[in-house]
Amino acid sequence: MLEIRNVTGTAFVVAEFRAQENAEPTPLYQDLVVDLFLTEESRDAARRLAAIFPPAKDLIRVRTKYLDDMLERQIQSNIRQVVILGAGLDTRAVRKPAPGVTYFEIDDAETVAEKARCYRQHRMDVNLNLIPGNYISDGLINLLDANDFDFSLPTYFIWEGNTMYLPLHMVKQVLTDMRQHVQEFVVSFDYLDDTVISKTTGDAGITRLVESFAAMGAPWLTGFRDITSLAKAVRLNVIENFPTADLFKTYWFGRPMPSPIFQLYSVCTLGL
Repeated sequence: MLEIRNVTGTAFVVAEFRAQENAEPTPLYQDLVVDLFLTEESRDAARRLAAIFPPAKDLIRVRTKYLDDMLERQIQSNIRQVVILGAGLDTRAVRKPAPGVTYFEIDDAETVAEKARCYRQHRMDVNLNLIPGNYISDGLINLLDANDFDFSLPTYFIWEGNTMYLPLHMVKQVLTDMRQHVQEFVVSFDYLDDTVISKTTGDAGITRLVESFAAMGAPWLTGFRDITSLAKAVRLNVIENFPTADLFKTYWFGRPMPSPIFQLYSVCTLGL
């Protein structure tokens, strides 16, 4: 049985939920690469979390669709680098290649090595620079600088499923580092409302979800009531900001929304 005991381990559950969209009659997206990383053990782990909070899988699928669409828009707008922080089992470098666009992924050494091995085994030629390291303790800018990143090129940062695990000052530091060192960029990330973190939503299911991540050794630490205040504090502008409830209604028009979590879980894009 796969034991999900930390933030890195949750990547397998996220990947399982993401993969489930492939079986839908009219999928929001297709990820035909992710199955390379999945096993019966990871499926069991995803089933256990889904039993605790069934809407969790829809949260992952909604944010995947938003970030896929935003990535395509950024590629069309002439970005030349895509940086994925805490990439886990992200497969966009394979699914969304584009001429002249280089991908960079940062994650722990074990995850990076497994991904590299898998891509070699399946002979996937990907314009991808896999960077082993911790973008907090090692420093985002140091890691990029040591791995052929060009700070002068237009760049899109994808920061998916990370901010809730970090203290507020670290979230601000990452955004500040981007602003101070990258000449032209936008960054998209997902975030929770602070009432989710404090377990004061009044919804028992949401509280169970928060407690289940804490029990896995991956506690949620930071949420935001007002993303505009965060953007102002780090001297960035809000380009887009949506509660996932809005995306749910757009992507699955007419489908009943199963939980208030969709009003309390958002995606946004910030830029200079």
